[in-house]
Amino acid sequence: MDNSLTPVAIVTGFLLVYVVAIAVNINTAIILMMFSLSPILMIWMVIKVLKAAFESTHTFEEKWYEDQ
Repeated sequence: MDNSLTPVAIVTGFLLVYVVAIAVNINTAIILMMFSLSPILMIWMVIKVLKAAFESTHTFEEKWYEDQ
């Protein structure tokens, strides 16, 4: 897996665990802790993805809306 996709996989897994924890109705303190950690994980993921070394093969003018 690419290094830029690792944070996406971790945060997605965290989201799945969080949703299952709510559905199973585990301890409310654990659910609230996971809820409070989620913005931190999202910010970490966004920073990692935006700072990833990725060079596009297309220019901005070529792929402006992708509907042409």
